[in-house]
Amino acid sequence: MSPNGIGANDAGTVQEPDAASVTRSQRWKAAVASTIGTTIEWYDFFLYGTAAALVFPHVFFPTQSTLSGTLSSFSTYFVGFAARPVGAAIFGHIGDRIGRKSALIATLSLMGIATVLMGLLPGYNTIGPLAPVLLVILRIVQGIGVGGEWGGSVLMSMEWGSSRRRGFMASLPQLGVPIGLLLSTLAVRITSGVVGKDAFDAWGWRIPFLISIVLVGIGLYVRIAVLETPQFARLRKEEAVVKQPVLEVFRTQPRAIFTSAFVRMAEQAPFYLFITFVLAYGTEHLGLNRNDLLNDTLIAAAVGFISVPLFGYLSDRLGRRKVYGTGIVLTALFAFPYYALLNTKQNGLILLAIVLSLIVHDIMYGPQAALISETFGTNVRYSGAGLGYQLASVIAGGPAPLIAAGILAATGGSTGISVYIVGCAVLSMIALLLMPKPHASAEEDAESIRQREPAH
Repeated sequence: MSPNGIGANDAGTVQEPDAASVTRSQRWKAAVASTIGTTIEWYDFFLYGTAAALVFPHVFFPTQSTLSGTLSSFSTYFVGFAARPVGAAIFGHIGDRIGRKSALIATLSLMGIATVLMGLLPGYNTIGPLAPVLLVILRIVQGIGVGGEWGGSVLMSMEWGSSRRRGFMASLPQLGVPIGLLLSTLAVRITSGVVGKDAFDAWGWRIPFLISIVLVGIGLYVRIAVLETPQFARLRKEEAVVKQPVLEVFRTQPRAIFTSAFVRMAEQAPFYLFITFVLAYGTEHLGLNRNDLLNDTLIAAAVGFISVPLFGYLSDRLGRRKVYGTGIVLTALFAFPYYALLNTKQNGLILLAIVLSLIVHDIMYGPQAALISETFGTNVRYSGAGLGYQLASVIAGGPAPLIAAGILAATGGSTGISVYIVGCAVLSMIALLLMPKPHASAEEDAESIRQREPAH
């Protein structure tokens, strides 16, 4: 065997690796690159959410009351969500015109730059009203990066993956969420523990933001080594690349875009209540210890290492819609017990609430990538899947903490928040029932993958 892994026969003739071995190698490179990339993206994004709940109210909005500062902080959080569809359109165009790989390198760079600059941003007491203005601008840049990231990561893994395991392969980039949540929460927890609460609130919160530059460097190194997906390479070879993919997908598949957005209502809106708003609700309304809540979130995120790919795998065996619909129903059923468990203020029950909330979420999140991506044709898949997925950020994830904070301020209790979660589940179920069947090209892609797979 030669040093580069290419075999040689007895006569010394170099033997090129066969297509099947190249496919297997690239398949796992793509899965790793996608997962590492989304991990970094979500580390940055969750870090902002944690800071928005715990630190930003007094750093960037110190002239307001505690509740008003929290509302203003979550408003900047929403701005990032509003920017996501813009990122999906920009990088969807690049991904469907130039390639998945080019778009993914650009999104990771954009996200990393914005996050590091947040860690260097002076507070209100230093530069006055300019501080929150600059925070909003960086948040927009961050949101654009995340908006373009998801579609490319999922497609990179799914389009290199086995047709028989498409749900599982597409779920691997989704692991970036629990891993990113775990790393960001761990970074905050360790930094806060080392420097102390007062120092963390004053300057220590910047350290986790600055650390992200190292993670971005690792992510770029891994992504550069991955080849373009075979489906997109085939489109280029056949000269079937669409010139205006964003306009084309809106023209030909509008129902797929909007049902993809609304099917996420039960997944995304409650998720940001479970992992972001819970910090504000627990510390300010219930008087719970911040570090205890962060520890509970760490445990729940660790469970996601198993639950996300598990439910992606089950969607290959049982069907995407059946698994996803089960998650919708369970989310609605858990809406009231979730807050009832939190309101007991008992450590064990609070941990149970947070862990169960993320397991219920993962029943939808595991199969979601394949469910949405398969709805669109290959030549507009990056644009269509990205837009559908990220439009949910405007109607679901972005406003969720803001709506919950408003309900809590108006009613002083959690009942209205639970009703809101049930309403999101109802909308998701309607969207799931109206969602188009997988696009014909998804089956064509599956067939092309089967043809290059080795016989078993």
